[in-house]
This record gives sequence, C-alpha cells and structure tokens, in this order.
Amino acid sequence: MTEPEFDAAGVRIRRMLRSLTRAGHVLVRDGQLVLMTSYGSEIDSAPVEHVRLSGYGVRDQVLATVGRNRYVLRFGLGHREGLINAVRTARAKAAAERGVLGQ
Repeated sequence: MTEPEFDAAGVRIRRMLRSLTRAGHVLVRDGQLVLMTSYGSEIDSAPVEHVRLSGYGVRDQVLATVGRNRYVLRFGLGHREGLINAVRTARAKAAAERGVLGQ
C-alpha cells in the first residue's frame, strides 16, 4: 500500500440530510477516493475518474459525488483545497499512465 496523496481525519460525512459520521476519514490513494467512518470501516470509494467535487461558495464543505451517491464533506480549515488538488493530481496521474496526456 502506498502513501496517500491526501489524508484528512475528523471529517463530518453526511449523505444529504443523514449524518454518517462526525469524525470520518477521507483518503486519496492509488487513484481512489475513499470515505471511511471513525472506526475505519469504508463508507464508499471510487476511482477518481468517477468522482465529482464541488465546493463553490461554502468555505469548509465539499459536495462529493462518488459513483451515484452524493456526500457532503465538512472539513477543518484548509483541507477542502487539499482534497480538490489531490483529486485533480490523481486524475492527471491516471491519465498519464493511460497515455492520454501529451497527444
């Protein structure tokens, strides 16, 4: 297992109005976004190509669409941009490995 590109703990994860965890864990590792509970069980995961993030207008929240499921992720200060950049970088790495970039 490789070192994660992004790792944030203490993240509140909701699936719209239902709170799944108040101290969850969000990882970007090996081209995958992984949402986990505070106990380490996986809530959801998907390759970064199948993840959509939007966080416009809200300072410390991200709306993440993982596959067909939507989650609201509430971070501490500064982690939102880190997640967005890590997903962007992981997508670029995956595209480079497939040989899509540079053509």
